[in-house]
Amino acid sequence: MTKRICSILLILVVMISCTSTKSTIKNIDDTAVKPAVKDNAFQIKQYADDDKYGFDQDYPINIGFIMESSEEKFIGYFFKGLQGPEGETLTYKKVESCCPFPTKNNKVGVGMLSIYEVRWPGVRKPLILYFNIYERGRILCPKGLTIKNYAATKP
Repeated sequence: MTKRICSILLILVVMISCTSTKSTIKNIDDTAVKPAVKDNAFQIKQYADDDKYGFDQDYPINIGFIMESSEEKFIGYFFKGLQGPEGETLTYKKVESCCPFPTKNNKVGVGMLSIYEVRWPGVRKPLILYFNIYERGRILCPKGLTIKNYAATKP
C-alpha cells in the first residue's frame, strides 16, 4: 500500500513538473496488435533489427495499453515467449522506474518506463530492458535473446 501511495505521489510530482514535456519515445505504434498468448506466453514472431529496441529509453518495448496492476502478467507473457541465446530459461525482475513522459493513456497524463534486469544461466552481465505499459508498439525479440518457438524470422 505504501509503495502504491509513493508511486502516485511520484507521478503527481512528475506530472506537475513535466506538463509541457514532449515524449521522446520513437517507436510508438497505436495500430500495433499484441501477439497471441499461448501457454501464458506471447507468440512473438519477429526479431528486432534495431540495436536500440528495448535497450534505450527512447525505444522501449511498448506493451501497452495495460493497467498498472496487469504489468507483471504482461511482462511475464513477454519473457515466457523468449529464451537466452542458446535456449536458456530467462529470469527477470523489475529494478526501477524512470523516464517520465506525457501520455493520454493514464489518468494523470504521465507515464513512467519500467526497467527490468534479465538473466540466464551463464550470463555475466544481465540485460537491462525498458518497458512502456502506456503505449502500443510492435512486440519483438530484442537482440541477444531468441524466440522460443523458432518459427520466427530473423532480420
